[in-house]
Amino acid sequence: MKCNVGGADRAFRIILGLAILIVVGFVFKSWWALIGLVPLLTGIVRWCPIYAPFGVSTCKAEEGSASSGQ
Repeated sequence: MKCNVGGADRAFRIILGLAILIVVGFVFKSWWALIGLVPLLTGIVRWCPIYAPFGVSTCKAEEGSASSGQ
């Protein structure tokens, strides 16, 4: 998988995912908090399955090629 989630997008996703998990999970005590795992995980792995088919990427060119073998 090629990186398609950049720095600011990644930070936003992680913060949003944690906020959903905390607020909905602990304050409202609902299983709907699991929805927060989606932005959290896409931020952690730096790949969004919704971006892929449309060719969208918020990564800079050099961010995605960090493991080029050199």
